[in-house]
Amino acid sequence: MVRFSFVSSMKPRSTPQVPIMTCHSYRVGFVLAAKLCFIVIAGFLVALQEAKAEEHITVLTNWYAQAEHGGIYQAEASGGYQREGLAVTIKQGGPQLNGMQLLLAGEADIVLGYDLQVLKSLENKVPVVAVAASFQSDLVGIMAREDVHSLADLKGKTILVATPGRATWWPWLKKKYDLSDDQVKPYTFNLQPFVADGNTVQQAYPSSEPFQAAKSGVPVRFLPLKQEGYPPYGLVFVVTRDTLLHRPEVIKRFLKATFEGWRAYLVDPSLAQAAIHDANPAMTEEQLAYGYTQLKSMGVIDSGDAKTLGLGIITDARFKATYDFLTGEGLLKPEVDYHDAFDDRLIKDLHIQ
Repeated sequence: MVRFSFVSSMKPRSTPQVPIMTCHSYRVGFVLAAKLCFIVIAGFLVALQEAKAEEHITVLTNWYAQAEHGGIYQAEASGGYQREGLAVTIKQGGPQLNGMQLLLAGEADIVLGYDLQVLKSLENKVPVVAVAASFQSDLVGIMAREDVHSLADLKGKTILVATPGRATWWPWLKKKYDLSDDQVKPYTFNLQPFVADGNTVQQAYPSSEPFQAAKSGVPVRFLPLKQEGYPPYGLVFVVTRDTLLHRPEVIKRFLKATFEGWRAYLVDPSLAQAAIHDANPAMTEEQLAYGYTQLKSMGVIDSGDAKTLGLGIITDARFKATYDFLTGEGLLKPEVDYHDAFDDRLIKDLHIQ
């Protein structure tokens, strides 16, 4: 057998040099990789937690920022909403804004309104519901000169009433004290007609118009309608049925922070007052202090059912009273089911005192 032997004239290829990893190198590399992995995972979990916790809520108040919104601004300024995982946008209301329309249009998630509005909305098949009340009674009243001692003294007076009042408390007041529509003139939120005419009285809120009158040098008497049996709550929190169905825990967290804010405001309003002034520079420190004194002395935040059931509470009995008031005055169709106007489950569970 012939064996052939080939001898290559080519130089052999050099073997690639592979770096040698010592045990120490492997250990260092592993530690670095583990640290990097931990940082990535930790960052992911933080981002996931923040994304999960942060819920955006827009609340529309009924008016420009003022003492009546103290709990909301206190919660925002003190970090109460943030602690509940909420990013809250506060929009100020005003005379030209329709809160219910903006709520239905999705421009707000929660609006400050009135239980009367909610009942009338149900009459028109509008799916809204009240979930809590800022005040255990409506703050509206009549401001008059000091010679007017009670609402029974309004005969013969010119009475300034804003448009919403003509469809709510005015029919009741007129009937109760045998007054006349001829006495009524529009209230345009200008105090000058009242200041100029001693025979004129007007609708007012305790923290606002009496303060302005005093600054104008006119001593006044404020007569709350609630003392004469006017039954509604003051500034209820209103949401759509859809929002309540799909975001109940978010609404509950908002209410928790807000009424904890109200509780803190009653003790020390300074944070809220600073935030309100920043939002509405026309609201002076002096007026905010006056408003705080009025709200606290009237006990509208922590009185009545709130003493035992917690701040913000709403009840079947009170909504029934408002329903009876409206239907009795011919302002609401009797077939409206008042039970659909409120849902007390969220605020009842909180029991904030």
